Amino acid sequence: MMDIKKIIESAKRDGRRILNEYESKIILKEYSIPMVDDILVKDEIQLLDAIDKLSFPLTLKGQMDDLTHKSEEGLVKLDIRSIEEAKEAFEEIISKVGSDGAVLVERYIKSPREFMAGMIRDPQFGPAVMFGLGGIFTEIFKDISFRVAPLKLKDAMEMMDDIKASKMLGPVRGLPEADKNSLSQILINLGELGITIPEIKEIDINPILLDGSRPIGVDALIILEGD
Repeated sequence: MMDIKKIIESAKRDGRRILNEYESKIILKEYSIPMVDDILVKDEIQLLDAIDKLSFPLTLKGQMDDLTHKSEEGLVKLDIRSIEEAKEAFEEIISKVGSDGAVLVERYIKSPREFMAGMIRDPQFGPAVMFGLGGIFTEIFKDISFRVAPLKLKDAMEMMDDIKASKMLGPVRGLPEADKNSLSQILINLGELGITIPEIKEIDINPILLDGSRPIGVDALIILEGD
C-alpha cells in the first residue's frame, strides 16, 4: 500500500490527475489484479536486461506524463522478436517521449478475445464497477455492464452474463472457456480498490486478454479526483 500512497502523492505534487500506465499497473497489481509482466527502462543497458528477463516476443510502449493515447502517437511497437528490432523500436520511441520519458517493455500477448474492466466514481452511488467488450470494440459497440461496489461473486458473474458478447467467454471456435472465477475476482477487487482509495476517480483496464483461459490486463489507466 505504501507504493500506492507514494504514487498518488507524487502525481498530486506534479499537478497530474492522470497516472501513466506503469504507475496504474503498480496500483492494480497491489490489489491482485493480474497484469502482463513488464519492466520500465530508460536506456539501452536496461532494455537488454529487460529482454533477458522477459524474453521474446515483446511489446514496447512509450511512457510520459499525461500520455493517454500511445498508439495514435506511434509509441507502441508490438510483437518484437529480436534484439535488433527491440533496439530500433526503443530508439524511435525515446526520440518521441524525450529525456523525461521512458519505455515500458512487456511480454507480448495476442488473443482474439478482448474485454475491458474498470471503475467509475458516481457522485450519487460511489464507486461502480464496469465490464464489457474491449479493444477497439469498446467505443463501437458500447457493450458494458455496471454494478455498484462492493461486489460479491454473484454480482460479478451476473455482469459477465449481462453483456451481449457473453458467449465469447465460453468455449468458441476451439478456444477454451474463460476462467470466469479469475475474471470475477478482477471485478470484485476493482470495487474494493474504489472503496478503499477515494482519491481515484476512474480506472480503465483495456484490453483484458484471455491468455488461453486466463484473463490478464495489458493496458491500464487511472485518473485521480480533482478539478
